[in-house]
Amino acid sequence: MLARAGYPLIYLVTHEEARARRLVEQAASAARRTLWRWSATDGLVQDTADPSLSEPEAALDALAELVDPSLVILFDLHRYLDDPRVVRRLRDLIVDAPRRRQTLVVIAPVLSLPPDLEKDCAVVDLPLPRTDELLQELQRVAESERRSVEPEVAERAVRSALGLSLNEAGRVFRKVMVLKKGLADADLKTVVEEKKAVLRRSEVLEFHELGDGLDEVGGLGEMKRWLHARSRAFGEAARDFGLPPPKGLLLLGVQGCGKSLSAKAVAELWKFPLLRLDVGALFSNVQSPEASIREAIKISERLAPVVLWVDEIEKGFVQAEGGESSSRVFGSFITWLAEKKAEVFVVATANDVSALPPELLRKGRFDEIFFVDLPNVHERFEILKIHLQKRGRDPALFPGLAPLAQQAEHFSGAELEQVVIAALYRAFSEDRELTDEDLGLSAQQTVPLYRTYEEKIKQLRDWAKRRARPATQDSTVLDLFG
Repeated sequence: MLARAGYPLIYLVTHEEARARRLVEQAASAARRTLWRWSATDGLVQDTADPSLSEPEAALDALAELVDPSLVILFDLHRYLDDPRVVRRLRDLIVDAPRRRQTLVVIAPVLSLPPDLEKDCAVVDLPLPRTDELLQELQRVAESERRSVEPEVAERAVRSALGLSLNEAGRVFRKVMVLKKGLADADLKTVVEEKKAVLRRSEVLEFHELGDGLDEVGGLGEMKRWLHARSRAFGEAARDFGLPPPKGLLLLGVQGCGKSLSAKAVAELWKFPLLRLDVGALFSNVQSPEASIREAIKISERLAPVVLWVDEIEKGFVQAEGGESSSRVFGSFITWLAEKKAEVFVVATANDVSALPPELLRKGRFDEIFFVDLPNVHERFEILKIHLQKRGRDPALFPGLAPLAQQAEHFSGAELEQVVIAALYRAFSEDRELTDEDLGLSAQQTVPLYRTYEEKIKQLRDWAKRRARPATQDSTVLDLFG
């Protein structure tokens, strides 16, 4: 389509070189254009290689002499685009390319495009394979391994492999068939585990196992109701009703009050896969953050419906002001947040709102911005009960729990958990069962973060009054009906 529209230069960003090449070959055949290929090893190739044209300048000179309509694949040309002579020759060539019906297609694993070419180039991220492509790959692997796969198993296996490249999926299918002597329903867990192993190689995106649900999150009743109201908002029934897919949540608030736990609990509530995007690693540990954010988005959308958890988002995107590349990454991410159609529910958390770029807080990026404050007395009582139950104790056997919740004013959820753990250590060291006295003493010995950061927390509360929705119920209402 882009070639027919007259784009002289198309840049395909992908690690799947063979798949991209097949797609360009199919496009050349459909458009009845001659297909040429260039690489630094083979030179310019139509039917036979010409190593004498292995230098990009020489190859571009030869392409200028072509008269037949053509599609030209340029493998790894990005490595030469820092040479002003190559860029100049390329610009000369593409000026007349639409008239001669010639389209140049760069295939490279990363995007590296000088400003001189940006206006004349269409950049395309090759999407991850669809279910029909993965099914064809599964059938190809099964035939080569001389194995048969039941149609129902094949369908579930393909679904399990979504988010992988075609090469990665082929290797996973082959490994399972070799190890298991075939592919049966019981082997699909192995496919998922292999997929997780592949995605773990990504420095910025990782799978998280589903764990505690919302019942294990103390308090935050307003946020819980909001999430429950959207439990059925994914799928065709919601689309037929006129609802768009929920975009996501931004959780702002005090450290240790359940923001990250809530992000994980959303995935458990909706039974969606949980992916974590490491924004800090995006800017600090990878060579091409722009390519990494595009790949992370691509994988998330292919796995949809999915929950994408972005923890402490301010620690990464505060760096967006630090350079042109970082700004482009940030711009790509917030544009995707506003425009995404896939069922990728983003849950972002932040502790320091002063470090958040204002563009991130604009309406349309997230469905709602919730402020997660220190728990009130009712929530502290609930949190203490949850942590006792998780450790095999019946809260009804601790009559001092309600007074303890009153005593532990300004404690965060994480600090209340440590109160229970420290009390258990004390009882265990004395070879006896846990008591109310242990819990009370542990609370007296705990110095809450509030005492150190009281002014900062007050500023955060003042900011949230005008800009965010409280994640918890009004404690005065709870007192009235409690």
